[in-house]
Amino acid sequence: MDDRARDLEGWTVAFDLDGTLVETAPDLIGTLNRMLSARDIPQMPVKSAQHLVGHGALALLRHGFQEAGAPWDEAEAQALLEEFLADYIQHIADFSRPYDGVIETLERLAARGAILCVATNKRTDLSVALIAALDMTRHFAVICGPDLVSARKPDGAHIREAVQMSGGDPARAIMIGDGAPDVQAAKSAGVPSVVVSFGYTPIPAKDLGGDVLVDHFDKVEAAIDGLIAGVRARRAI
Repeated sequence: MDDRARDLEGWTVAFDLDGTLVETAPDLIGTLNRMLSARDIPQMPVKSAQHLVGHGALALLRHGFQEAGAPWDEAEAQALLEEFLADYIQHIADFSRPYDGVIETLERLAARGAILCVATNKRTDLSVALIAALDMTRHFAVICGPDLVSARKPDGAHIREAVQMSGGDPARAIMIGDGAPDVQAAKSAGVPSVVVSFGYTPIPAKDLGGDVLVDHFDKVEAAIDGLIAGVRARRAI
């Protein structure tokens, strides 16, 4: 261990899940496509549909049906959502995998004393199931979906409450995400943010307004170090 050992004690790093820690689009769009096929609607290519991911299952389903040209009846939304979730849970980690560098980065941050948590708009039970299927549970103090907080991203309450549930202090926290809800929630919570460029955003990642943009997960640790140094410098003035 180098001279940075335990230097992140007291800091919490909150991560988005879909498109940040894990490439989940193949399985989410796979479920959407099975539902479309059952209704004789052409399937959507994963690449062209991955921007639908990251806002929760119902939003993915609603916008996916609309973009595919499938009829959508809001009165049937709950039944369609239940159909979607029943299929998705059976295929939650068929093709979903952590991005390159994720596990190594999580291990290094934990070794340096950081508290790690997940703040995602994916329902908590689905998030827990996915992370468990990928053998990643041990890395996180809390896995916090929108059903566990008073308001979901882009509301800053999601980050603040996830950090607090983890035993951390929102005044010493950083958000890592891939989309507008992550950046907006971080700004609302007064938390610096790192944006990964490889996630699921219809807005170019460079235009989201995060504090740091990285193109590979192995750059996240250095981005965190830079943000913390900046916070410490400002507080020393």
